[in-house]
Amino acid sequence: MFKQCRWLNEPAEWRMGADHVTVVTDRGTDFWRETHYGFTRDTGHFFGREVEGAFTATLRVRARYESLYDQAGIMVRLDTENWIKAGIELSDGEALLGSVLTLGRSDWATGPFRGDPSDVWIRVTVDKGILRLQASSDGLRWPLVRLCPFPTAERYTVGPMCCTPERAGLKVVFSDYALTSPTGKALHDLT
Repeated sequence: MFKQCRWLNEPAEWRMGADHVTVVTDRGTDFWRETHYGFTRDTGHFFGREVEGAFTATLRVRARYESLYDQAGIMVRLDTENWIKAGIELSDGEALLGSVLTLGRSDWATGPFRGDPSDVWIRVTVDKGILRLQASSDGLRWPLVRLCPFPTAERYTVGPMCCTPERAGLKVVFSDYALTSPTGKALHDLT
């Protein structure tokens, strides 16, 4: 699946294995638009693949978060003003489950992650103008993280994302990337 991905802001150091991609982040990378901080950044590392219409994407993310705003996870992107990034981000002294929905301007939601934040599974489903975000500690049980409107489009770009706004050097291993038709499961079905 990774062989079909293309970089937005390719990192200086990365490599693709048979079933994974390893990335080391560059300094001062981020995705953010305006809210609270007043700046716009579109410099984060995003290894996306184009998909037509509705989909479910699943990704495993392994990293050791050490500095403020270290982050890694998944991104769904239409353009510079319409996207979501979700995964683990270091904030308030701990690795939290977070998501940033950007529809012109960014929001930011965080919460605790039940499990080891250095090894997380993220699943996102986009269908009929709705985005469903789930996170798992084992790739088997999928609690709901976020349900939100998301623009309907003919094509989306989806894949791994990582950033380090305050430093360089976060090493992230992305694996188990799968892209399918929407799951179609009930909203609170944990499997």
